[in-house]
Amino acid sequence: MEGYSRKKLDLTGQRFGKLTVLKPAENVGNRTAWLCRCDCGRESVVKTYRLRSGHTSSCGCRSPQDNPQLALGLTYIDGTCVEMLRAKTVRRNNTSGIPGVDWLTVKRRWRATICFKGRRYYLGSYEYFGDAVQARKRAEEQLHDNFLRQFAQGTLNV
Repeated sequence: MEGYSRKKLDLTGQRFGKLTVLKPAENVGNRTAWLCRCDCGRESVVKTYRLRSGHTSSCGCRSPQDNPQLALGLTYIDGTCVEMLRAKTVRRNNTSGIPGVDWLTVKRRWRATICFKGRRYYLGSYEYFGDAVQARKRAEEQLHDNFLRQFAQGTLNV
């Protein structure tokens, strides 16, 4: 259809859960995004489809009565628990002492992985334990630490 152009959706002023859309924000990748203010006062940039689908309805500050997970004092954003990242929790079944590093008996190598926002990333397999630990630590700095900094500053692109 020649000359057809899609009318741009304007969400300014609309509410989605605890978020009020303030104005358009710079796109996140190829997705349209909006600057929103949460009822708690924190501002965040949220993609259109996450607002309209109901996946994002607050900055992550939601109260315990809204979310049973939060009754435990946990904050989840995109499937990532902020408190667990901060604590650098080591799971009970971990045998290496380092999260995301385990021994592959069949290959006789150390494997490094990291989980973030519901996905597991393979970081490689290594002959030496220290190399696997180093790969994991680099990934933590890039993914987890950056995420925690943005959360603390209120600048997360949710």
